Amino acid sequence: MRPDILNPLFAEVTALKGVGPQLAKPLERLGLARVVDVAFHLPSGYIDRLPREELDQADVGRTIAIKLTPVNYRMGGSARAPARVEATDARGNYVTLVFFGGNSGWVKKQLPLNEAKWVSGKLDHYGQELQIVHPEVVALSEPRPGGREAIYPLSEGMTSKRLADFAAQAVERAPVLPEWIEPSLKARKGWPDWREALERIHADPADAKARDRLAYDEVFANQLALMLVRGAARAKKGRALQGDGRLRDALSLPYTPTGAQARTIREIEGDMAQPRPMLRLLQGDVGAGKTLVAAMALLIAVEAEAQGAMLAPTEILARQHYETLRKLFAGLGVEIAILTGRDKGRAREATLMGVADGSIDILIGTHAIFQQGVEYRDLGLVVVDEQHRFGVAERMMLQAKAKTAPHLLVMTATPIPRTLQLATHGEMDVSKLDEMPPGRQPIETSVISEERIEEVVNGLARHLSGGGQAYWVCPLVEESEKTDLAAAEARAEALRARFGDRVGLVHGRMKGPEKDAVMARFSAGELGVLVATTVIEVGVDVPNATLIVIEAADRFGLAQLHQLRGRVGRGGGRSVCVLLRGGTLSETSRARLALMRETNDGFRIAEEDLRLRGAGEMLGTRQSGEQTFRLAPPEKFAELIAAATDDARLLVDRDGGLDGERGQAARVALYLFERDAAVGLLRAG
Repeated sequence: MRPDILNPLFAEVTALKGVGPQLAKPLERLGLARVVDVAFHLPSGYIDRLPREELDQADVGRTIAIKLTPVNYRMGGSARAPARVEATDARGNYVTLVFFGGNSGWVKKQLPLNEAKWVSGKLDHYGQELQIVHPEVVALSEPRPGGREAIYPLSEGMTSKRLADFAAQAVERAPVLPEWIEPSLKARKGWPDWREALERIHADPADAKARDRLAYDEVFANQLALMLVRGAARAKKGRALQGDGRLRDALSLPYTPTGAQARTIREIEGDMAQPRPMLRLLQGDVGAGKTLVAAMALLIAVEAEAQGAMLAPTEILARQHYETLRKLFAGLGVEIAILTGRDKGRAREATLMGVADGSIDILIGTHAIFQQGVEYRDLGLVVVDEQHRFGVAERMMLQAKAKTAPHLLVMTATPIPRTLQLATHGEMDVSKLDEMPPGRQPIETSVISEERIEEVVNGLARHLSGGGQAYWVCPLVEESEKTDLAAAEARAEALRARFGDRVGLVHGRMKGPEKDAVMARFSAGELGVLVATTVIEVGVDVPNATLIVIEAADRFGLAQLHQLRGRVGRGGGRSVCVLLRGGTLSETSRARLALMRETNDGFRIAEEDLRLRGAGEMLGTRQSGEQTFRLAPPEKFAELIAAATDDARLLVDRDGGLDGERGQAARVALYLFERDAAVGLLRAG
């Protein structure tokens, strides 16, 4: 149960004065549904309003606050023309106040002629004259606007001033909390108390001590939660699963495993032979052969007369794993089944019965495999694919399906930078597949301006006439599936006009069976081009597709571009990735695209992605279930994570864990930063 002291912070956002149903919408768009969300929505910058008695050319480019008297209106001829007001300072110097969007009536009401007002805004040059665009106007009876004003990330319908007011109310509701940081560390860093830090950062966004303190708290709560989860998992009674090798020996592999695969399989075999549950993260770049490693782990479980379950984030990927393993295990007498949210009626019932009576050895599927009603006879191993799509809580739900804690193997094709690995998978042992299977060639990557799209389409025509297949990925339109879809449909139409019905389309809003039908036609070679939104990002495997075109590549994150590029290069021959870029590129986009052209090494790309994105999101678009950090931007991780991990270890090993005095305070921190799954786990475990 969340401690009562935190209840004021976890109230609905409508508990704040002035937030009705109308304003709740723009707040919701920012992800601010509760008071605590508003308190943790930190300013992204600030404006210093400089108090001035007179206008000065030296202040051009600065935000000033000054007393001005309107002396003349210059209203535009049309309703849309800007409204201009000429005003003078105490010395008679002129400045023009400009309001776009017309509405001269409102402007005249704000600034009656010959009536002095406080005016604040950025002083600029326009030709020979000084001007301020959209200034803030305050009556002389009010205090002069001035000092430092926080600037907040906003959504349509919300102003920075209004958000600052809500943030002040949220901070007002924040309680004084007991201290969870180790005293000597806090003293050495010169950090304020938690509540004081929250107050200070909203008042002065440049307050580095306050910002660092809050970022540290969040990283500390995360590291402590991971440590507790790991400790609880290690303490749980698991069971040793020792395979006798009969199924693995009978497997006929098309190639010899790489050294990295063989090493990883040995590590997993060693873990599974222990009576405590395995917790292992398998990192392997796109195409490094993680599926084979997972297959071997599943066979070990079946050899030891236990069941295995494999969890995939999407239906496409679940069905693909099912087909791959079915072919691989053909003739071994291993029963494999699939279960997704789409499976209904008798087929579903038959699968559930087979899982419950043990006649099904391995179950593959989406979230459906750990929902209510799915009972395993003897679940010994859980494999989770594409780890960053699932949170710790979902992993725990699946593990709860077993009588004794099952072994857990988590796989990701998104290489995770070292600092983030500590922050998101600190409870796990890590294996890396850092070699490519023999015969795999690096993918040739070129960056081409979208003005030359006609040349790219001609190149696609040559590729198709030679019997090749290709992906065409449509631009990522932030926050809008509908616009993503429109872009994909328009591109598919344009390509159909040239290539006829050899062009297929898949997108996130299609129903499962439709999507599967298009994918099946593409896999079978009936379609030459698959136009897609980013639904093909993970796990789609068509070796004959050796060309991928990524439109508006400058809008994608590095990790996502690398994932998409990995859809090709899955056979033996030469593969090509064409990155179509927009006309104007930011420095970051330019650096990203240059790196993509330069290297195929996902681990290097991941480290660089973290450096380039800074405070942005790290792994492409934020995934559901992923643990997010609101107060600790990625660039702070490297700085804070070692200290936070040491401090959490000190709390567990020296200070009596959550039962000591500091532990009680840390328990509050776990609930405050919503890492409390760890507390529930301790109670349950």
